[in-house]
Amino acid sequence: VQLQASGGGGVQAGGSLRLSCSASGRTFSNYAMGWFRQAPGKEREFVAGISWSGRNIRYADSVKGRFTISTHNTYTQLFLQMQMNSLKPEDTAVYYCAAAPGRTIDSLNSNPQMYDSWGQGTLVTVSS
Repeated sequence: VQLQASGGGGVQAGGSLRLSCSASGRTFSNYAMGWFRQAPGKEREFVAGISWSGRNIRYADSVKGRFTISTHNTYTQLFLQMQMNSLKPEDTAVYYCAAAPGRTIDSLNSNPQMYDSWGQGTLVTVSS
């Protein structure tokens, strides 16, 4: 699965950005999707995840109440967005979208090792 991410950029603290990610060209039943990020000198970390159905959602504690993940999937297209509000300098990182095959349309996963497809990454820079 090839994922295309977009929407990163620079913003001042307190500002907002929206990230998008999409894939098409094959059947995508039961794929969970997620956003991960990696700051300089740090390991890649889970940010938010959503099941193919959109019914199950999970956020990292650090972004709860500020980030909103959503999906509008069909069986031949994956589409993922994440609205990021009240951004903080510590949100600065390269953000990656990823897809993981699941057992059901409600499968969800926060473990990056379970994701087998990754986008190219988009840089988010939050200045104080």
